[in-house]
Amino acid sequence: MASNSVAYNFPDAQWPEPAYNPWYVSATDVDEQKSAEQQLRNEILVLREEIDESSMFEEIVGSSQAVRQLLKQVEKVAPSDSTVLIQGKTGTGKELVARALHRRSRRANRPFIRVNCAAIPQSLIASELFGHEKGAFTGALQRRVGRFEAANGGTLFLDEVGELPMETQIALLRVLQEKEFERVGSNHPVSVDVRVIAATNRDLRAAVAAGTFRADLYYRLNVFPIRVPSLNEREEDIPLLVEYFVARYAKESGKRIRHIGKETLQLLRSYQWPGNIRELQNIVERAVILSETDTFVVDESWLKSESAEPSSKRGLSTLEDGEAEMIEAALADTHGRVSGPSGAAAKLGIPRQTLESKIRRLGINKYGQTRLTA
Repeated sequence: MASNSVAYNFPDAQWPEPAYNPWYVSATDVDEQKSAEQQLRNEILVLREEIDESSMFEEIVGSSQAVRQLLKQVEKVAPSDSTVLIQGKTGTGKELVARALHRRSRRANRPFIRVNCAAIPQSLIASELFGHEKGAFTGALQRRVGRFEAANGGTLFLDEVGELPMETQIALLRVLQEKEFERVGSNHPVSVDVRVIAATNRDLRAAVAAGTFRADLYYRLNVFPIRVPSLNEREEDIPLLVEYFVARYAKESGKRIRHIGKETLQLLRSYQWPGNIRELQNIVERAVILSETDTFVVDESWLKSESAEPSSKRGLSTLEDGEAEMIEAALADTHGRVSGPSGAAAKLGIPRQTLESKIRRLGINKYGQTRLTA
């Protein structure tokens, strides 16, 4: 286990030869014990995240030209330490690609740490990534190791990197360029050896043009871009994916499903899958749970035609459309106000930053029709 202690180098002339001091020894032992306990907590956190935040399925399934091209790119760049930017729509399996890159790298036996940049409040993201010193801010009761230090020697996967606030973008750029950072509340640089893999479902070029994402960071992340195809771009893979998911969920539920109905397969292949593989996975899991025979079938009503869905204009899945409707209703009630005790975030019971991220991702107009008629 790596030590979490910090070595301070002072000129010898400033310090006389120390005499035995039982109080000092006792205090040092306590500090070392606290440091070891904190390191253990960090390792447990990483392990728990590895389990809870594991990829939605264990391997890349498919034989289409799009998948073969994707795997070819993974094989080429995985052995290097180059930064990779994975781009693709929500639900396409970007984390899966990141894990494949890690497993095929020289860092495969070292940590793989995932950070969802959109799920962490902006006020805490710097501490989450870089750690903080005791007393750095209210509530910082002890030193905390950040994700970069936890990933030292391994891979750090920055999911939804386009959601990083500007000040954190600057700090991230420094790590990528100089391989060092400073904990929040400290001015002592910490050196790390970490490979960064980033992912986004946003158009970062457009974000750069809009001034919400730094151009220098974009170019530093975009050393080796990989685009993950949408499911409707790899229709021929749907039978393989369905077979894979059916086998997985049948095993989990203790059911024996031996056949997949031809009409069901045709239905699944004709659907546009706005929610991509994640939506397919959820549909298959639901169908397996409800299955009462050894033949896998899907209720056609679950796959509503895009032309009949108001969400089709935004390219949202049924689940995302329901979420968008709730957010739009809350914004209408609060007249477009997001923050504050009477804002939409409080009404929905979620952090303001999370709501702002969802509004951007779902393409929601905060002010609905009021802005158009003002």
